[in-house]
Amino acid sequence: MNSNIDSIMKELTSDPYYVDVNGCVNVDGDVEQLEEMTEIPVQFGEVTGNFYCNGTMITSLRHAPREVGGNFRCYDTQITSLKGSPREVGGDFNCSHTQITSLKGSPREVGGGFNCSYTQITSLKGSPREVGGGFNCWNTLITSLLGAPIFVGGGFNCRGTMITSLKGAPREVGCDFSCSSTKIIP
Repeated sequence: MNSNIDSIMKELTSDPYYVDVNGCVNVDGDVEQLEEMTEIPVQFGEVTGNFYCNGTMITSLRHAPREVGGNFRCYDTQITSLKGSPREVGGDFNCSHTQITSLKGSPREVGGGFNCSYTQITSLKGSPREVGGGFNCWNTLITSLLGAPIFVGGGFNCRGTMITSLKGAPREVGCDFSCSSTKIIP
């Protein structure tokens, strides 16, 4: 095994990992120790637990895992794009409090909640089609719900946005639907 990868992984997790034939690091557990990093240091494949790179100085999701079994958190970072996001996240996906301007590159599937609040997004196009938990896009620059997930298993929160109608809203929301403090005229 590559000693450089070994030394990096010792800083990132105490859980078992292996490098596959494509050179991707797969972790049977969590990766949570990226605090001092300015970039994700190795190419990850699958992480069965959580992957936390929130609160760091990373500017890109380059090298992020393709699949995360638990939660994926990249909130409160310097990222400007979701390019490189996992394709599937079994738990929650949180990219709030970032500089992203688009949801292009979002996971296709999110088993838990999806949070893109307090970002610079102007559209929901590119969001996951189905979200098992809640969907939060409040305090963003969106003007329409077009592109919103079709199914949201929890609540849907778009308060504090510039939307003017509910056109494009999810077909099914499992809990509360909050659209207060918007431009919708009753």
